Amino acid sequence: MEPDKGKEKEKDKEKALAQALFDLFTNVSSFVQGELQVLAKFTSSWHKTDPQVLHGTHPDLDPHLGWTKAGHRGTNNLLELLEKMNLRTADEYNNFGDIASGLRVFVEQLKTKNENFHEYMQQIDEIDQQVTELEAVVSTLDKYTYTLENKVRSAYVESRPK
Repeated sequence: MEPDKGKEKEKDKEKALAQALFDLFTNVSSFVQGELQVLAKFTSSWHKTDPQVLHGTHPDLDPHLGWTKAGHRGTNNLLELLEKMNLRTADEYNNFGDIASGLRVFVEQLKTKNENFHEYMQQIDEIDQQVTELEAVVSTLDKYTYTLENKVRSAYVESRPK
């Protein structure tokens, strides 16, 4: 797989996740606002005018707690919403865990490759050092050869009959 395609896939996954989270929070916000509006409307309007409420005999009123049954339903709905949000969040974190596990495996593979690569780098450094030493020997031999060549020429010129 080409690196660019892999990066594009990751970016697409990130965008999809971001959009899913945005949609989730938008839906949750809308739901909570709606529930609160219904609850506020219910509790603020009917208790002022309904004589059953004033006397505590309304069927939606819990005489022991003084709370409305509608309030209980609203609370139950909010708890159910919270539970769904927790499950969704847990699912997302599980996905992050899977991604983290994959990254950990990838990092371990890179570390292994780096260790192998380090071994080759040491060999290259040793070869480079040997080449440097060989170049020094060749340079010294070249100087001796030049000197020897000059001596041979001089000896040849001197030994020739004139």
